Amino acid sequence: MAPVRSTAKAGTPRLAKVFAAVNVGSFRISAMIMGETETGDLVVLGSGHRASAGVKRGYVVDMKGATYAIRDAVERAEKAAQVDVQSVWIACSGAGLKSHIVEVEIDIGGRRIEDEDVEQLLVEARGMIQPDGRTVLHAQTAHYTLDGAHGIANPRGLHAERLGVDIHVMLADGPPVRNLMEAVQNAHLDVEGVVAAPLASGYACLTSEERELGVALVEIGSDVTNVAVFAAGMLLELRAIPMGSGDVTDAVAGAFGIRRFQAERLKCVSGSAIASPSDHREMIPVLGPGESAESNSGATARGADDRNRIARAKLVSVITQAQGQLTDQIGRALKDMGFSGSHAGQVVLTGGGAELAGLDEYTQSALGTPVRIGRAPSLTGLPEAHHTPGFSGLAGLCLYAAEDPVDIRSIGTRYTSRIRGSGGMGPVLSIGRLLRAAREYF
Repeated sequence: MAPVRSTAKAGTPRLAKVFAAVNVGSFRISAMIMGETETGDLVVLGSGHRASAGVKRGYVVDMKGATYAIRDAVERAEKAAQVDVQSVWIACSGAGLKSHIVEVEIDIGGRRIEDEDVEQLLVEARGMIQPDGRTVLHAQTAHYTLDGAHGIANPRGLHAERLGVDIHVMLADGPPVRNLMEAVQNAHLDVEGVVAAPLASGYACLTSEERELGVALVEIGSDVTNVAVFAAGMLLELRAIPMGSGDVTDAVAGAFGIRRFQAERLKCVSGSAIASPSDHREMIPVLGPGESAESNSGATARGADDRNRIARAKLVSVITQAQGQLTDQIGRALKDMGFSGSHAGQVVLTGGGAELAGLDEYTQSALGTPVRIGRAPSLTGLPEAHHTPGFSGLAGLCLYAAEDPVDIRSIGTRYTSRIRGSGGMGPVLSIGRLLRAAREYF
């Protein structure tokens, strides 16, 4: 829980806990503050965002620029929430994320399973984690098995010959994670936890049934697209593609010889992944409000008419060609992970790049599998403008933080805490406890 100093007006619901989250992206840095009332209800107290700085393809490349942008986004959220926070949860989308499952079994001998048996199993599982010099972000129980039967949420009180557990482990390259943490700490904020972005987005966008039956989550960021496959209630595999919606914007800027911000506006306002017969008849002005032909930002676009307008058909053609390259990469990643053909299922698109008009229809046709758009869930206090795919990861990060953190590296011989076993979507260990556990066990 984030330490907090509230300046909220009288009459607002009393808060038992406050959580703050920061999503550090290459296009936008956003922050959200969520409260949990004494009755257990979650409410978004405030949010803020600004253009990214110092971040490229999920990596901090300019510490000073990233630190300033993080501090600015958090201060905007604090102003909206009338709450000051001292610590935040952060999402990690780059850093060479890698997901794998550790399976462990112990003999029970047919007797009733007690708390001590679960503790022994998890301690043995902890010893099976092999980070190989990388940083362990998550080591969480996905579900238990009884005599090989999967999907057991809580084995206590049941009888079995053998008790097993599947542990979901998320690894990342150490230096990029440390750079991300340092940028946050330089903004005078403590780091509560680092969460793999696909897990946070999945928590916001996917239902428990989808995660159980099998689903692919494709989070399209500005510079990085994460492709994650969930099944049996847990994240099984993950691929990061060093391409995103920013590459589509660059293609538009290059094709028409215009500024990048103009290309981004054209893509978002008039662009589409699906062509229509009327596109050839529709002319789109390149200049936006406040721009003039005489200004440096108002140069005539390549192929424009005498009023500096381009045919919408040309814009859509450039977008679909660039989007096609990214979709091809997504298809290859899904095939590599076995999520294709008869084994394919629902694909959920999220992230800022999923806001392109017609993208779900385009992707469904290209991949040959059902596709839907994943948005931030409806939360009390969440602005309508943030109920979009671009803010799903941030909302999921807050929901992640609102859960009781459980990580098997925190388990000791006097372990008495409740173990969550529902879907492998529980939160990460706080950084303080994570570092203590890492020093003790790794």
